[in-house]
Amino acid sequence: MRTLTLVLIAVTLFAAGIREATAHHSFAPFNMEAEKTISGTIKKFDWTNPHTWIWLDVAGDNGKVETWGIEGMSPNYLGRRGWTKNSLKPGDKVSIVVRPMRDGSPGGMFVRATLADGRELRQSGQAVD
Repeated sequence: MRTLTLVLIAVTLFAAGIREATAHHSFAPFNMEAEKTISGTIKKFDWTNPHTWIWLDVAGDNGKVETWGIEGMSPNYLGRRGWTKNSLKPGDKVSIVVRPMRDGSPGGMFVRATLADGRELRQSGQAVD
């Protein structure tokens, strides 16, 4: 009886972990059918797990600066594709293509970026001129 109880507990915990892992990787907040290009200045680049974050200051049509939060892949994933924690530095001028937020808030999922010197950074790796 004790073994059966332990097996049931283990199966329950395993199933809960699978549900949480799949929920974590939802693309629901992003409009995956659209791309939006924004240009601005890197405020901060968070090289953190489980996802990297780019904080980009973008001047709006009214001249007011708005900070966009852009979610990227994990440092491990990007590191294997040539990125480093210094690929984007505060003050860098950049143009970024995102999958925008469905609700219209200032953010999105990273697709690719063009740096001021023309180099391109992508989710799939860093392009070299």
